[in-house]
Amino acid sequence: MKDNNHFQDIMDREKGLSRSLKTSQLTMIAIGGAIGTGLFLGSGLAIGTAGPSVILSYAIGAIIALLLMGCLAEMTVAHPTSGSFGAYAERYLNPWSGFTVRYSYWFSLVCAIGTEVTAVAIYMKHWFPTVPGFVWILLFSGLLLFVNATSVNMFGAVEYWFSFIKLVAIAAFIILAMYVIVGSDNSSSIGIVNLTNDGGFFPNGIWGMWIAIFISLFSYLSIEMIAVSAGEAKEPDKAVPIALKSAVIRLIVFYLLTLTLMLMIVPWSMAGTDKSPFVKVMELLNIPGAAGIMNFVILIAALSAMNSQLYISTRMMFSLSRAGYAPKAFGKLSKKNVPTLALATSAIGIAIATLYTIFSPDTAFMTMISISSFGAMFAWFMIFVTHLAFRKKWDAMGGRKLPVRMIGYPYLTIIGALLLVSVVLSTWFSDMFKDTLILGFPWLIFISIAYIIWKKVNDKKITTDVGKKDQSL
Repeated sequence: MKDNNHFQDIMDREKGLSRSLKTSQLTMIAIGGAIGTGLFLGSGLAIGTAGPSVILSYAIGAIIALLLMGCLAEMTVAHPTSGSFGAYAERYLNPWSGFTVRYSYWFSLVCAIGTEVTAVAIYMKHWFPTVPGFVWILLFSGLLLFVNATSVNMFGAVEYWFSFIKLVAIAAFIILAMYVIVGSDNSSSIGIVNLTNDGGFFPNGIWGMWIAIFISLFSYLSIEMIAVSAGEAKEPDKAVPIALKSAVIRLIVFYLLTLTLMLMIVPWSMAGTDKSPFVKVMELLNIPGAAGIMNFVILIAALSAMNSQLYISTRMMFSLSRAGYAPKAFGKLSKKNVPTLALATSAIGIAIATLYTIFSPDTAFMTMISISSFGAMFAWFMIFVTHLAFRKKWDAMGGRKLPVRMIGYPYLTIIGALLLVSVVLSTWFSDMFKDTLILGFPWLIFISIAYIIWKKVNDKKITTDVGKKDQSL
Protein backbone atom coordinates (compact mmCIF):
# COMPACT_ATOMS: atom_id res chain seq x y z
CA MET A 1 0.00 0.00 0.00
CA LYS A 2 2.97 2.29 -0.63
CA ASP A 3 1.03 4.33 -3.23
CA ASN A 4 -1.85 4.94 -0.85
CA ASN A 5 0.57 6.08 1.85
CA HIS A 6 2.00 8.54 -0.67
CA PHE A 7 -1.46 10.08 -1.13
CA GLN A 8 -1.85 10.22 2.64
CA ASP A 9 1.12 12.60 2.59
CA ILE A 10 -0.84 14.86 0.23
CA MET A 11 -3.89 14.76 2.54
CA ASP A 12 -1.74 15.43 5.62
CA ARG A 13 -0.22 18.58 4.14
CA GLU A 14 -3.73 19.97 3.46
CA LYS A 15 -4.91 19.49 7.05
CA GLY A 16 -6.13 22.40 9.14
CA LEU A 17 -9.39 23.23 7.40
CA SER A 18 -12.51 22.76 9.51
CA ARG A 19 -14.41 19.51 8.79
CA SER A 20 -17.90 20.77 9.61
CA LEU A 21 -19.92 20.86 6.37
CA LYS A 22 -23.06 18.73 6.45
CA THR A 23 -24.46 16.59 3.63
CA SER A 24 -27.27 19.10 3.00
CA GLN A 25 -24.75 21.93 2.79
CA LEU A 26 -22.52 19.97 0.39
CA THR A 27 -25.50 19.42 -1.90
CA MET A 28 -26.44 23.08 -1.80
CA ILE A 29 -22.86 24.15 -2.52
CA ALA A 30 -22.91 22.19 -5.78
CA ILE A 31 -26.38 23.43 -6.70
CA GLY A 32 -25.42 26.94 -5.66
CA GLY A 33 -22.48 26.94 -8.03
CA ALA A 34 -24.28 25.35 -10.97
CA ILE A 35 -27.70 27.05 -10.79
CA GLY A 36 -26.58 30.59 -11.35
CA THR A 37 -25.85 32.70 -14.37
CA GLY A 38 -25.62 29.59 -16.56
CA LEU A 39 -29.33 28.88 -16.17
CA PHE A 40 -30.82 32.29 -15.55
CA LEU A 41 -28.88 34.41 -18.05
CA GLY A 42 -26.68 32.03 -20.06
CA SER A 43 -29.74 30.03 -21.09
CA GLY A 44 -30.86 33.04 -23.12
CA LEU A 45 -27.61 32.89 -25.08
CA ALA A 46 -28.01 29.14 -25.58
CA ILE A 47 -31.59 29.50 -26.78
CA GLY A 48 -30.57 32.20 -29.25
CA THR A 49 -27.83 29.90 -30.58
CA ALA A 50 -29.81 26.65 -30.92
CA GLY A 51 -33.48 27.59 -30.83
CA PRO A 52 -35.78 24.92 -29.38
CA SER A 53 -33.11 22.27 -29.99
CA VAL A 54 -31.33 23.76 -26.98
CA ILE A 55 -33.25 21.11 -25.02
CA LEU A 56 -31.17 18.49 -26.80
CA SER A 57 -28.02 20.55 -26.20
CA TYR A 58 -28.58 20.58 -22.46
CA ALA A 59 -29.45 16.86 -22.48
CA ILE A 60 -26.12 15.98 -24.14
CA GLY A 61 -24.33 18.32 -21.74
CA ALA A 62 -26.07 16.54 -18.86
CA ILE A 63 -24.76 13.18 -20.09
CA ILE A 64 -21.18 14.51 -20.07
CA ALA A 65 -21.73 15.96 -16.59
CA LEU A 66 -23.17 12.67 -15.29
CA LEU A 67 -20.20 10.68 -16.59
CA LEU A 68 -17.82 13.21 -15.08
CA MET A 69 -19.48 13.04 -11.67
CA GLY A 70 -19.40 9.24 -11.72
CA CYS A 71 -15.62 9.35 -12.15
CA LEU A 72 -15.13 12.13 -9.64
CA ALA A 73 -17.35 10.57 -6.97
CA GLU A 74 -15.27 7.40 -6.89
CA MET A 75 -11.98 9.27 -6.52
CA THR A 76 -13.42 11.71 -3.96
CA VAL A 77 -14.65 8.96 -1.64
CA ALA A 78 -11.21 7.33 -1.87
CA HIS A 79 -9.38 10.61 -1.15
CA PRO A 80 -11.52 13.40 0.40
CA THR A 81 -9.22 16.43 0.27
CA SER A 82 -9.52 20.09 -0.73
CA GLY A 83 -6.95 19.59 -3.48
CA SER A 84 -9.45 17.19 -5.03
CA PHE A 85 -8.94 16.42 -8.73
CA GLY A 86 -5.78 18.54 -8.76
CA ALA A 87 -4.30 16.33 -6.06
CA TYR A 88 -5.55 13.18 -7.83
CA ALA A 89 -3.86 14.28 -11.06
CA GLU A 90 -0.64 14.96 -9.17
CA ARG A 91 -0.69 11.52 -7.58
CA TYR A 92 -2.06 9.28 -10.35
CA LEU A 93 -0.65 11.06 -13.42
CA ASN A 94 2.33 13.35 -12.72
CA PRO A 95 3.27 16.60 -10.92
CA TRP A 96 2.82 18.65 -14.13
CA SER A 97 -0.81 17.54 -14.26
CA GLY A 98 -1.41 18.48 -10.65
CA PHE A 99 0.15 21.89 -11.22
CA THR A 100 -1.67 22.74 -14.45
CA VAL A 101 -5.06 21.36 -13.38
CA ARG A 102 -5.08 23.30 -10.13
CA TYR A 103 -3.95 26.57 -11.66
CA SER A 104 -6.22 26.26 -14.72
CA TYR A 105 -9.23 25.49 -12.56
CA TRP A 106 -8.38 28.26 -10.12
CA PHE A 107 -8.05 30.79 -12.95
CA SER A 108 -11.31 29.52 -14.46
CA LEU A 109 -13.12 30.09 -11.17
CA VAL A 110 -11.58 33.52 -10.76
CA CYS A 111 -13.01 34.48 -14.17
CA ALA A 112 -16.31 32.74 -13.41
CA ILE A 113 -16.62 34.93 -10.33
CA GLY A 114 -16.26 37.84 -12.73
CA THR A 115 -19.02 36.38 -14.91
CA GLU A 116 -21.43 36.14 -11.99
CA VAL A 117 -20.69 39.61 -10.67
CA THR A 118 -21.06 41.01 -14.21
CA ALA A 119 -24.49 39.40 -14.31
CA VAL A 120 -25.34 41.02 -10.95
CA ALA A 121 -24.76 44.43 -12.53
CA ILE A 122 -27.13 43.47 -15.38
CA TYR A 123 -29.87 42.30 -12.98
CA MET A 124 -29.71 45.46 -10.86
CA LYS A 125 -30.52 47.54 -13.96
CA HIS A 126 -34.07 46.19 -13.66
CA TRP A 127 -34.60 48.47 -10.64
CA PHE A 128 -31.82 51.04 -11.01
CA PRO A 129 -31.20 51.58 -14.74
CA THR A 130 -29.13 54.75 -14.24
CA VAL A 131 -26.73 53.49 -11.55
CA PRO A 132 -23.33 52.37 -12.97
CA GLY A 133 -22.83 48.59 -12.86
CA PHE A 134 -19.50 48.77 -11.04
CA VAL A 135 -21.26 50.19 -7.96
CA TRP A 136 -23.21 46.96 -7.50
CA ILE A 137 -20.14 44.87 -8.25
CA LEU A 138 -18.18 46.51 -5.44
CA LEU A 139 -21.09 46.42 -2.97
CA PHE A 140 -22.04 42.75 -3.33
CA SER A 141 -18.44 41.63 -3.68
CA GLY A 142 -17.62 43.18 -0.33
CA LEU A 143 -20.49 41.35 1.34
CA LEU A 144 -19.53 37.93 -0.05
CA LEU A 145 -15.85 38.39 0.76
CA PHE A 146 -16.91 39.06 4.35
CA VAL A 147 -19.01 35.86 4.43
CA ASN A 148 -16.14 33.75 3.08
CA ALA A 149 -13.60 35.32 5.44
CA THR A 150 -15.67 34.68 8.56
CA SER A 151 -15.79 30.85 8.75
CA VAL A 152 -16.77 27.78 6.72
CA ASN A 153 -19.89 27.46 8.90
CA MET A 154 -20.96 30.97 7.95
CA PHE A 155 -20.31 30.18 4.28
CA GLY A 156 -22.24 26.89 4.50
CA ALA A 157 -25.26 28.51 6.18
CA VAL A 158 -25.44 31.43 3.73
CA GLU A 159 -25.01 29.13 0.73
CA TYR A 160 -27.68 26.75 2.00
CA TRP A 161 -30.30 29.50 2.18
CA PHE A 162 -29.21 31.11 -1.08
CA SER A 163 -29.67 27.78 -2.86
CA PHE A 164 -32.91 27.03 -1.01
CA ILE A 165 -34.43 30.27 -2.31
CA LYS A 166 -33.38 29.35 -5.85
CA LEU A 167 -34.84 25.86 -5.68
CA VAL A 168 -38.16 27.10 -4.29
CA ALA A 169 -38.34 29.80 -6.97
CA ILE A 170 -37.57 27.38 -9.80
CA ALA A 171 -40.15 24.91 -8.48
CA ALA A 172 -42.72 27.74 -8.33
CA PHE A 173 -41.79 28.79 -11.88
CA ILE A 174 -42.28 25.22 -13.12
CA ILE A 175 -45.72 24.98 -11.47
CA LEU A 176 -46.79 28.38 -12.82
CA ALA A 177 -45.52 27.60 -16.32
CA MET A 178 -47.36 24.26 -16.37
CA TYR A 179 -50.55 25.98 -15.21
CA VAL A 180 -50.24 28.61 -17.96
CA ILE A 181 -49.53 26.01 -20.67
CA VAL A 182 -52.33 23.64 -19.64
CA GLY A 183 -54.81 26.52 -19.28
CA SER A 184 -54.04 28.12 -22.63
CA ASP A 185 -56.51 27.65 -25.49
CA ASN A 186 -55.70 26.37 -28.98
CA SER A 187 -55.84 29.87 -30.46
CA SER A 188 -53.00 31.19 -28.25
CA SER A 189 -49.32 31.17 -29.18
CA ILE A 190 -48.47 29.32 -25.97
CA GLY A 191 -47.82 25.60 -26.07
CA ILE A 192 -45.85 22.89 -27.79
CA VAL A 193 -46.26 24.69 -31.12
CA ASN A 194 -43.54 27.13 -29.99
CA LEU A 195 -41.03 24.27 -30.22
CA THR A 196 -41.51 23.99 -33.97
CA ASN A 197 -42.63 27.49 -35.01
CA ASP A 198 -40.23 30.08 -36.39
CA GLY A 199 -37.79 27.83 -38.24
CA GLY A 200 -38.64 24.46 -36.70
CA PHE A 201 -36.93 22.56 -33.88
CA PHE A 202 -33.49 23.18 -35.44
CA PRO A 203 -33.78 26.79 -36.71
CA ASN A 204 -29.98 27.16 -36.78
CA GLY A 205 -29.32 23.60 -37.88
CA ILE A 206 -27.51 20.77 -36.12
CA TRP A 207 -24.47 23.04 -35.79
CA GLY A 208 -26.39 25.55 -33.67
CA MET A 209 -27.54 22.73 -31.38
CA TRP A 210 -23.99 21.36 -31.11
CA ILE A 211 -22.38 24.72 -30.25
CA ALA A 212 -25.05 25.30 -27.60
CA ILE A 213 -23.76 22.17 -25.82
CA PHE A 214 -20.72 24.25 -24.94
CA ILE A 215 -22.97 26.83 -23.27
CA SER A 216 -24.77 24.03 -21.43
CA LEU A 217 -21.43 22.78 -20.09
CA PHE A 218 -20.74 26.28 -18.80
CA SER A 219 -24.12 26.09 -17.07
CA TYR A 220 -23.31 22.73 -15.47
CA LEU A 221 -19.88 23.92 -14.32
CA SER A 222 -19.45 23.90 -10.55
CA ILE A 223 -21.15 20.57 -9.86
CA GLU A 224 -17.59 19.35 -9.33
CA MET A 225 -17.39 21.67 -6.31
CA ILE A 226 -18.64 18.88 -4.05
CA ALA A 227 -15.34 17.10 -4.58
CA VAL A 228 -13.36 20.12 -3.39
CA SER A 229 -15.63 20.83 -0.42
CA ALA A 230 -15.36 17.16 0.63
CA GLY A 231 -12.12 18.17 2.33
CA GLU A 232 -14.27 20.00 4.91
CA ALA A 233 -17.10 17.44 5.14
CA LYS A 234 -17.99 15.70 8.42
CA GLU A 235 -18.40 12.19 6.97
CA PRO A 236 -17.21 12.24 3.34
CA ASP A 237 -17.83 8.50 2.75
CA LYS A 238 -21.53 9.03 3.43
CA ALA A 239 -21.99 12.68 2.49
CA VAL A 240 -20.25 12.78 -0.90
CA PRO A 241 -22.22 10.00 -2.70
CA ILE A 242 -25.56 11.32 -1.41
CA ALA A 243 -24.73 14.93 -2.23
CA LEU A 244 -23.44 14.11 -5.72
CA LYS A 245 -26.43 12.01 -6.68
CA SER A 246 -28.91 14.53 -5.32
CA ALA A 247 -27.23 17.52 -6.95
CA VAL A 248 -26.86 15.96 -10.40
CA ILE A 249 -30.46 14.71 -10.55
CA ARG A 250 -31.87 18.06 -9.41
CA LEU A 251 -29.73 19.99 -11.87
CA ILE A 252 -30.73 17.89 -14.86
CA VAL A 253 -34.44 18.00 -13.99
CA PHE A 254 -34.42 21.73 -13.33
CA TYR A 255 -32.44 22.65 -16.44
CA LEU A 256 -34.29 20.46 -18.93
CA LEU A 257 -37.76 21.05 -17.52
CA THR A 258 -37.46 24.81 -17.07
CA LEU A 259 -35.97 25.29 -20.55
CA THR A 260 -38.73 23.24 -22.17
CA LEU A 261 -41.49 25.13 -20.36
CA MET A 262 -39.85 28.48 -21.05
CA LEU A 263 -39.67 27.76 -24.79
CA MET A 264 -43.32 26.74 -24.84
CA ILE A 265 -44.32 30.14 -23.41
CA VAL A 266 -41.86 32.58 -24.99
CA PRO A 267 -40.77 32.25 -28.66
CA TRP A 268 -37.08 31.33 -28.84
CA SER A 269 -36.27 34.38 -30.97
CA MET A 270 -37.00 36.63 -27.99
CA ALA A 271 -34.10 35.19 -26.00
CA GLY A 272 -30.95 37.21 -25.35
CA THR A 273 -28.51 38.34 -22.68
CA ASP A 274 -29.93 41.82 -22.07
CA LYS A 275 -32.08 40.30 -19.30
CA SER A 276 -32.97 36.84 -18.07
CA PRO A 277 -35.43 34.73 -20.12
CA PHE A 278 -37.19 34.02 -16.79
CA VAL A 279 -37.95 37.70 -16.35
CA LYS A 280 -39.13 37.89 -19.98
CA VAL A 281 -41.59 35.07 -19.31
CA MET A 282 -43.02 36.93 -16.32
CA GLU A 283 -43.29 40.17 -18.28
CA LEU A 284 -45.06 38.39 -21.14
CA LEU A 285 -47.60 36.82 -18.74
CA ASN A 286 -48.36 40.26 -17.22
CA ILE A 287 -48.33 38.97 -13.64
CA PRO A 288 -48.17 42.03 -11.34
CA GLY A 289 -44.83 42.27 -9.58
CA ALA A 290 -43.75 38.83 -10.79
CA ALA A 291 -40.94 40.12 -13.00
CA GLY A 292 -39.43 42.01 -10.07
CA ILE A 293 -39.69 38.97 -7.79
CA MET A 294 -38.08 36.72 -10.39
CA ASN A 295 -35.32 39.26 -10.95
CA PHE A 296 -34.65 39.20 -7.19
CA VAL A 297 -34.41 35.40 -7.25
CA ILE A 298 -32.05 35.53 -10.21
CA LEU A 299 -29.93 38.08 -8.36
CA ILE A 300 -29.75 35.67 -5.40
CA ALA A 301 -28.78 32.90 -7.83
CA ALA A 302 -25.83 34.88 -9.18
CA LEU A 303 -24.70 35.82 -5.67
CA SER A 304 -24.99 32.18 -4.63
CA ALA A 305 -22.87 30.98 -7.52
CA MET A 306 -20.32 33.70 -6.86
CA ASN A 307 -20.26 32.75 -3.18
CA SER A 308 -19.55 29.10 -4.03
CA GLN A 309 -16.89 29.99 -6.57
CA LEU A 310 -15.09 32.24 -4.10
CA TYR A 311 -15.04 29.38 -1.62
CA ILE A 312 -13.75 26.76 -4.08
CA SER A 313 -11.15 29.00 -5.73
CA THR A 314 -9.83 29.87 -2.27
CA ARG A 315 -9.46 26.17 -1.39
CA MET A 316 -7.75 25.45 -4.71
CA MET A 317 -5.19 28.20 -4.06
CA PHE A 318 -4.76 26.84 -0.53
CA SER A 319 -4.02 23.40 -2.02
CA LEU A 320 -1.51 24.90 -4.47
CA SER A 321 0.27 26.59 -1.60
CA ARG A 322 0.39 23.48 0.58
CA ALA A 323 1.79 21.54 -2.41
CA GLY A 324 4.57 24.09 -2.75
CA TYR A 325 3.25 25.39 -6.08
CA ALA A 326 2.32 28.83 -4.69
CA PRO A 327 3.75 31.07 -1.93
CA LYS A 328 3.47 29.58 1.57
CA ALA A 329 1.48 32.58 2.77
CA PHE A 330 -1.54 31.41 0.71
CA GLY A 331 -1.62 28.20 2.77
CA LYS A 332 -1.83 29.95 6.14
CA LEU A 333 -5.12 29.78 8.03
CA SER A 334 -6.84 32.40 10.17
CA LYS A 335 -8.02 31.71 13.73
CA LYS A 336 -11.26 30.43 12.21
CA ASN A 337 -9.41 28.07 9.83
CA VAL A 338 -9.97 30.19 6.72
CA PRO A 339 -7.12 30.80 4.20
CA THR A 340 -7.79 34.54 4.06
CA LEU A 341 -4.86 35.52 1.82
CA ALA A 342 -5.86 32.84 -0.69
CA LEU A 343 -9.38 34.32 -0.57
CA ALA A 344 -8.07 37.81 -1.31
CA THR A 345 -6.06 36.47 -4.26
CA SER A 346 -9.12 34.70 -5.65
CA ALA A 347 -10.99 37.99 -5.72
CA ILE A 348 -8.97 39.06 -8.77
CA GLY A 349 -11.92 38.10 -10.98
CA ILE A 350 -13.99 40.79 -9.30
CA ALA A 351 -11.45 43.42 -10.33
CA ILE A 352 -11.33 42.08 -13.91
CA ALA A 353 -15.14 42.12 -14.14
CA THR A 354 -15.32 45.64 -12.72
CA LEU A 355 -12.93 46.96 -15.40
CA TYR A 356 -14.77 45.12 -18.20
CA THR A 357 -18.12 46.41 -16.98
CA ILE A 358 -16.83 49.99 -16.89
CA PHE A 359 -15.07 49.99 -20.27
CA SER A 360 -17.03 47.39 -22.25
CA PRO A 361 -20.43 46.74 -20.60
CA ASP A 362 -22.05 45.28 -23.74
CA THR A 363 -19.47 42.50 -24.24
CA ALA A 364 -18.32 41.89 -20.65
CA PHE A 365 -20.55 38.86 -20.05
CA MET A 366 -19.58 37.03 -23.26
CA THR A 367 -15.87 37.78 -22.77
CA MET A 368 -15.87 36.43 -19.21
CA ILE A 369 -17.60 33.20 -20.35
CA SER A 370 -14.97 32.59 -23.03
CA ILE A 371 -12.05 33.23 -20.69
CA SER A 372 -13.38 31.14 -17.81
CA SER A 373 -14.57 28.14 -19.84
CA PHE A 374 -11.25 26.75 -21.08
CA GLY A 375 -9.67 26.20 -17.67
CA ALA A 376 -12.76 24.44 -16.38
CA MET A 377 -13.06 22.27 -19.48
CA PHE A 378 -9.38 21.35 -19.20
CA ALA A 379 -9.94 20.36 -15.57
CA TRP A 380 -12.97 18.25 -16.57
CA PHE A 381 -10.96 16.49 -19.28
CA MET A 382 -8.15 15.74 -16.83
CA ILE A 383 -10.69 14.29 -14.38
CA PHE A 384 -11.61 11.68 -17.01
CA VAL A 385 -7.95 10.96 -17.78
CA THR A 386 -7.06 10.76 -14.08
CA HIS A 387 -9.90 8.34 -13.43
CA LEU A 388 -8.52 5.92 -16.01
CA ALA A 389 -5.19 5.87 -14.17
CA PHE A 390 -6.79 5.91 -10.71
CA ARG A 391 -8.96 2.83 -11.16
CA LYS A 392 -6.09 0.83 -12.63
CA LYS A 393 -3.69 1.69 -9.81
CA TRP A 394 -6.31 1.45 -7.05
CA ASP A 395 -7.27 -2.08 -8.02
CA ALA A 396 -3.62 -3.09 -8.54
CA MET A 397 -2.57 -1.98 -5.05
CA GLY A 398 -5.58 -3.65 -3.40
CA GLY A 399 -7.40 -0.52 -2.29
CA ARG A 400 -10.48 -0.83 -0.06
CA LYS A 401 -13.90 -1.49 -1.54
CA LEU A 402 -15.44 1.91 -2.22
CA PRO A 403 -19.14 2.76 -1.66
CA VAL A 404 -19.18 4.45 -5.10
CA ARG A 405 -17.92 2.90 -8.36
CA MET A 406 -18.04 4.35 -11.85
CA ILE A 407 -20.11 2.00 -13.98
CA GLY A 408 -18.97 1.01 -17.46
CA TYR A 409 -15.27 1.60 -16.74
CA PRO A 410 -13.22 2.22 -18.85
CA TYR A 411 -15.61 2.67 -21.77
CA LEU A 412 -17.91 5.33 -20.29
CA THR A 413 -14.92 7.24 -18.93
CA ILE A 414 -13.39 7.33 -22.42
CA ILE A 415 -16.72 8.28 -24.05
CA GLY A 416 -17.12 11.17 -21.60
CA ALA A 417 -13.62 12.44 -22.40
CA LEU A 418 -14.14 12.19 -26.18
CA LEU A 419 -17.52 13.95 -26.07
CA LEU A 420 -16.04 16.77 -24.00
CA VAL A 421 -13.04 17.25 -26.29
CA SER A 422 -15.27 17.22 -29.40
CA VAL A 423 -17.51 19.97 -28.03
CA VAL A 424 -14.63 22.18 -26.87
CA LEU A 425 -12.65 21.85 -30.13
CA SER A 426 -15.81 22.80 -32.05
CA THR A 427 -15.67 26.29 -30.54
CA TRP A 428 -12.74 27.03 -32.88
CA PHE A 429 -15.26 27.19 -35.74
CA SER A 430 -17.65 29.44 -33.81
CA ASP A 431 -17.13 33.20 -33.94
CA MET A 432 -18.98 33.51 -30.65
CA PHE A 433 -16.67 31.25 -28.59
CA LYS A 434 -13.48 31.18 -30.64
CA ASP A 435 -11.69 33.10 -27.88
CA THR A 436 -11.98 29.99 -25.69
CA LEU A 437 -9.26 28.18 -27.64
CA ILE A 438 -7.42 31.30 -28.82
CA LEU A 439 -6.83 32.20 -25.18
CA GLY A 440 -6.82 28.63 -23.86
CA PHE A 441 -3.89 27.08 -25.71
CA PRO A 442 -1.50 29.95 -24.94
CA TRP A 443 -2.58 29.62 -21.31
CA LEU A 444 -1.54 25.94 -21.29
CA ILE A 445 1.82 26.86 -22.81
CA PHE A 446 2.29 29.65 -20.26
CA ILE A 447 1.36 27.49 -17.26
CA SER A 448 3.58 24.65 -18.52
CA ILE A 449 6.56 27.02 -18.79
CA ALA A 450 5.74 28.25 -15.29
CA TYR A 451 5.83 24.64 -14.07
CA ILE A 452 9.23 24.00 -15.71
CA ILE A 453 10.63 27.12 -14.04
CA TRP A 454 9.10 26.17 -10.69
CA LYS A 455 10.52 22.65 -10.94
CA LYS A 456 14.06 23.87 -11.70
CA VAL A 457 13.97 26.34 -8.81
CA ASN A 458 12.50 23.73 -6.47
CA ASP A 459 15.01 21.04 -7.49
CA LYS A 460 17.88 23.50 -6.98
CA LYS A 461 16.54 24.38 -3.54
CA ILE A 462 16.28 20.71 -2.57
CA THR A 463 19.84 20.07 -3.77
CA THR A 464 21.11 23.08 -1.79
CA ASP A 465 19.26 21.99 1.36
CA VAL A 466 20.65 18.45 1.09
CA GLY A 467 24.18 19.85 0.60
CA LYS A 468 23.86 22.03 3.71
CA LYS A 469 22.58 19.05 5.70
CA ASP A 470 25.52 16.89 4.57
CA GLN A 471 27.99 19.62 5.53
CA SER A 472 26.47 19.92 8.99
CA LEU A 473 27.00 16.19 9.48
